[in-house]
Amino acid sequence: DGYYEYGMFECVYSTSDYSDMVYLQSLSFNKAVDVQFNSSVGKFVGYTEEGVKYAENFNKDQAIIQQQKAQVDTYCRHNAQILDSAVRDKS
Repeated sequence: DGYYEYGMFECVYSTSDYSDMVYLQSLSFNKAVDVQFNSSVGKFVGYTEEGVKYAENFNKDQAIIQQQKAQVDTYCRHNAQILDSAVRDKS
């Protein structure tokens, strides 16, 4: 009963030098992904009727796109280096 809206931020990588790192930001409504930013694609992609509208609006704003692209370095690599070193030092 009601609505469920949330955002999810992910950093996906498989190499220790982070050369394949991808930043994903997904915005969902009632468990369905409406729109997602993928740093490999470099833009927002809509998956629902509303999501397509959101993506079009987000993609028009180059400041938003540049900010999202920068998240690979500012958010993903930064945190991965901290977290990976904590795990590697324990093994």
